[in-house]
Amino acid sequence: MKYVNEFRDPEAAQWLLLAIAETVNEIGSTKDNPIYIMEICGGHTHTIFRYGLDRLISSGVKFIHGPGCPVCILPKAIIDECIKLVQKPGVIFTTFGDAMRIPGTHKSLIQAKAEGADVRMVYSPLDALAIARSHPDQEVVFFGLGFETTMPSTALSIQIAAHEALKNFSVFCNHITLPSMIKLLLDDPYTKLDGFIGPGHVSMVIGTHPYDFISNDYRIPIVVAGFEPLDLLQSVLMVLKQVRDRRAEVENQYARVVSEHGNPLSIDAINNVYEPSSIIQFLDFKEINANRLRIRNNYSNFDTERKFSINRCIKTVNLIEPKGCACGQVITGQTKPIECPQYGKGCTPEIPLGPLMVSSEGVCAAYWQYSGIRTTEISI
Repeated sequence: MKYVNEFRDPEAAQWLLLAIAETVNEIGSTKDNPIYIMEICGGHTHTIFRYGLDRLISSGVKFIHGPGCPVCILPKAIIDECIKLVQKPGVIFTTFGDAMRIPGTHKSLIQAKAEGADVRMVYSPLDALAIARSHPDQEVVFFGLGFETTMPSTALSIQIAAHEALKNFSVFCNHITLPSMIKLLLDDPYTKLDGFIGPGHVSMVIGTHPYDFISNDYRIPIVVAGFEPLDLLQSVLMVLKQVRDRRAEVENQYARVVSEHGNPLSIDAINNVYEPSSIIQFLDFKEINANRLRIRNNYSNFDTERKFSINRCIKTVNLIEPKGCACGQVITGQTKPIECPQYGKGCTPEIPLGPLMVSSEGVCAAYWQYSGIRTTEISI
């Protein structure tokens, strides 16, 4: 298949692996003193495990698996607000499939659905718009979450709803900007990083320019990568060459899709509908000042928070992880999923305890799917 098989060519992969090994030797990194590279995107994590890249690459390189996707960093308090919404009479709550399984303090959305709440899985906010049109006597809420990849489609649905003067459609906006999450990781004193593999899909929207602060302010290299095995191997090599040469630059391996300034139509839609929120977002494992976006005043009629008077000051909510859950340590690279005492015991894909096992792009789900390891490697 053109433009797929070319990026899975075994001979090219072997050449890249040899080049990586040579560069690692030039740097002088070893298994005990490796170069730490974080892949930010869950799609990259799955490529690494699916093709065994972590086992093929020199032991002088260690992958750290980053935030993956917004589902992985969603606080239980947000799910609790969703549960309150679905329990209101006349509300149809729509969301992506992964979000239905995220545990709240007491239950998930899929459990609420089993108890009779009208919770519906959709593939696009445009599906939620269609439901609103066909149910004019009910309030249809779309759970808007995601990094910049999904922001434009949510913004478009709000613009369409405004154009059609739909009065029964709103968005519970929980979009978070990815650069703010990266800054969180870089500011964490426990995070040890020598380089980043930058996300492909997010960068397709925003371009490579928003990552300049990583190289300029933190002196850490970042290479935006595609999702095929050769994409990842080439990107690792590009990061290692920067480390070897003591450079810190934003490089673009995924130039066939990603440009420096991104997609102007998508960026315009984002800027037209959203604005940065001053509300502090809380993860279940730490407090962050990430850029959670909110809907601008001129689209306030489609803002679920205002329509239902939701209080987003969740600072007083008890956001303690379930006992033994290590999602906070995993997402910052301090531990591996298989070192979590709940992995394969209290936490499985069928009954997830933490968000990293819920999301199809979560690192714990990737370990479960591709590693073959079904239980923790430590004694409890």
